[in-house]
Amino acid sequence: MYSPQIILEAALNGLMTGAVYALIALGLTLIYGVLHIINFAHGALLTCAMFAVWVAWAWLGLDPYLVIVPLVPLMFALGYGLQRFVIGPASHGDDGNILLVTLGLSIVLENVLLAVFQSDTRTLDTDYSFQVVALGPLLLSYPRVIGLGVAVVVTGLLWLVLNRTDTGKAIRAVAKEKLGANLVGIDVPHVYAVTFGLGCACLAVAAALLMPTFYVNPRIGSAFVLVAFTVVVLGGMGSLPGALLGGLFIGVVESLCGLLLGDSLGQIGIFLIFIAVLLVRPTGLFGAKA
Repeated sequence: MYSPQIILEAALNGLMTGAVYALIALGLTLIYGVLHIINFAHGALLTCAMFAVWVAWAWLGLDPYLVIVPLVPLMFALGYGLQRFVIGPASHGDDGNILLVTLGLSIVLENVLLAVFQSDTRTLDTDYSFQVVALGPLLLSYPRVIGLGVAVVVTGLLWLVLNRTDTGKAIRAVAKEKLGANLVGIDVPHVYAVTFGLGCACLAVAAALLMPTFYVNPRIGSAFVLVAFTVVVLGGMGSLPGALLGGLFIGVVESLCGLLLGDSLGQIGIFLIFIAVLLVRPTGLFGAKA
């Protein structure tokens, strides 16, 4: 039987891991909420960002957190270019085609990474990877505390962009009524590309927060995106608050299940929740009814 202190530590560490899950899910749900597509390439793009962080650390000696500064605009540009010049033109506006294009893009990216980096698993070790922060009697992982703080800041910035800028207003207008937005002169393809870019920028931050404590290989993105899909379904497709709360909740569930059932069975709780949500409330906690 575990003491209340150990259970509380596990819950708090899970909450902080969930903040990074929420960041990954924010990009996914933002793209779904505006473009109304499920981006199957989300996991592969996260893997690309994680390898970029590893390369910057291993080859250039940059701290993973400092890599956020150049990586965010690079991932934004990559996402913008993919939507504007690959996904949009190749799909011809058909939702079925979009799914196939993003799925194909995912396969291409994973195989390019496999060809360049092989299938080896890579990690990076920093001075703070195993440091802990004492909160009274509780010991919390230092990288996860940083992850929680950065995730909260990024979520706040994303909210400000969507609610306090002309670009954000255009994004919300297109999400609400695409035809009406087009009639008042909003460049819908540009807004789609900006939204896809913002989703990829969120992945850049998430990758930098993950790398001090996780490994990377060409297939790792599929594991994270599966959790992100669960978070998005739990919170409600297209709901940013739902993605945030869903990510935190999933992180706590994963951590407590790992503590009680063992690390290898930690994700069982996530998929039990996923099935329960689909059965009881398919629209998710914050999703609108059809």
